[in-house]
Amino acid sequence: MPIWKRNLIVCWFGTLVTSIGMSQIAPVLPLYIKHLGVDNAAHVAQLAGLTFGITFVVSAIFSPIWGQAADRFGRKPMLLRASFGMAIIIGCMGFTHNVYELMALRTLQGVVTGFATACTALIATQTDESHAGWALGTLSTGAITGSLLGPLVGGLIAEHFGLQNVFFMTGGLLFVAFALTALFVKENFMKSAKKVRTTKEVWQVLPNKNFILTMFVTFFTITLALYSVEPIITVYMQQLSAGASHIALLSGLAFSASGLASIIAAPRLGKLSDKIGAQRVIFVALIVAGIVFIPQAFVSHPWELIALRFILGLAIAGLNPSVNILIKKMTPPEFTGRVFGITNSAGYLGIFAGSVFGGQIAAFLGIQYVFFITSALLLTNATWVYFKVYKKLNTQNQLLKEH
Repeated sequence: MPIWKRNLIVCWFGTLVTSIGMSQIAPVLPLYIKHLGVDNAAHVAQLAGLTFGITFVVSAIFSPIWGQAADRFGRKPMLLRASFGMAIIIGCMGFTHNVYELMALRTLQGVVTGFATACTALIATQTDESHAGWALGTLSTGAITGSLLGPLVGGLIAEHFGLQNVFFMTGGLLFVAFALTALFVKENFMKSAKKVRTTKEVWQVLPNKNFILTMFVTFFTITLALYSVEPIITVYMQQLSAGASHIALLSGLAFSASGLASIIAAPRLGKLSDKIGAQRVIFVALIVAGIVFIPQAFVSHPWELIALRFILGLAIAGLNPSVNILIKKMTPPEFTGRVFGITNSAGYLGIFAGSVFGGQIAAFLGIQYVFFITSALLLTNATWVYFKVYKKLNTQNQLLKEH
């Protein structure tokens, strides 16, 4: 087996479990906070939102820092640091005595994150050009699937094995990821002899700044779109089901359908990006995703929503690998980790903003407007991508063919 493919298998598993580790606490958090001694329902809801969101905000801050460290010291050390650190911290959450200890550990979890950033940079720099799209597409399914299935995994473990075992089992999986990384990931890392630059200096010397900025905004919009329905999906299912049982299961299926579709489609769309150009795939995928959001506002049955969420996942699957491919092409190798770190920060902020955005829009305007406004954001983003990326890259490619 080629080294790049072995690296991809280990990184995919590690990205999956670290994404699960970031999101698995969502359904059990209110119950665990109550278990830790908080009885007031309003106080529980307030603390649950803060405790869940703090990890993603802190991750957004530290992701570029660890990206810079990956450029200086190599990507494999960052993988080992992040997986071992998260294994210890998440495992310790099962021993907390009060909600403030839990909140502190969630903050620390955000500090030590960076596994996905290092994985993306490792696969992008260690995989040959002919397989880069497929590899990055496959890798992206680990992050998407882990973040979407994490709440379902957390809920199942809590129901069958107890609340504390959610943290112990997730910590154990992360330790397995650490061990596999230590044993099987290989990196041919050459430390750059150039002076280490600050993020500001890196931005100043980067070519194609507008292209890269467009990719940051696109990645933020993608994750915001995926997570905008998280706060409202259970309520929406109750409206559609007219008192049917298994609301939680139907909600989990609707939210996880996008992840399942991404597993199926992302490697194939990544390979398609290698053939026809990532700019074409990302433009079409944004349009399809924007259009698919509209009928979700008019469904009359839970299975219609689940089917549309699956179709959305097929479109979203074409976006993440295309973003990574374009960033790889636009970024000098010595800055790859830093730029991917900033991109992942945009994703973390998108998760946080999407969750807040969906709840607020639903509260003030109604659930249907969550789908309408998210659709408008995606279609606006598609227009921006068309002028800033699609047209320019197609023109450049045409000029290269003529010469």
